[in-house]
Amino acid sequence: MRILLLGATGRLGNLILDILLETEFEICVLVRDKLKINKRSGKLSILEGDTTSEETLKTAMMGCQAVVSALNISRTSDFPWARLRTPSTFLSETMGCVIKTATHFSVKKIVICSAWGVRETKQDIPGWFKWLINNSNIGVAYKDHERQENLLRNSGINFTIVRPVGLINSKKEQKILVGMDNSTKPNLIINRISVARFMVDQLTSNEFSGRAVTISKVN
Repeated sequence: MRILLLGATGRLGNLILDILLETEFEICVLVRDKLKINKRSGKLSILEGDTTSEETLKTAMMGCQAVVSALNISRTSDFPWARLRTPSTFLSETMGCVIKTATHFSVKKIVICSAWGVRETKQDIPGWFKWLINNSNIGVAYKDHERQENLLRNSGINFTIVRPVGLINSKKEQKILVGMDNSTKPNLIINRISVARFMVDQLTSNEFSGRAVTISKVN
């Protein structure tokens, strides 16, 4: 299987790339700056370009059976009111182009990272975090995650939407709690490596196909 990975230079995407390189998959990454990808062994192709360009995506997606995206709206820092580095509709613009190109190439699966607090799960998040979403630049990402989710749901392409809770950098092995409705109350954190492994697993699993799942660590 050949996989197109978007967002490979980010904190989550970098971990997804490492895990993919441990598999037998062939991997193509599309990044804005090749220099941000460390040299790695394995079946890896690196393309430089814009994820909102259909022509670039056609080159990157050629021969791929699946797409995995760890893209997000980027800010200049983790400070909630930090200035945006990417357009406010970057995710949905990218997803629109990905869907059109994936349909052309008959891509079989798209797996994306969204966030707990998007769409119907906003009612489940703590009040202080809901306030941040409503009153800071964090909310820009949540709005565009919702837009890209809606596009993917209406695309006719097999998908899995992964909504992690608060992300931390711990490398400790974690068991994952998966929730598909409001009856399962998630914990508030999960480490990025666990999310990365879960997303890679979805490329070859149909367990959560056509679903949006919230994931957190098990106590």
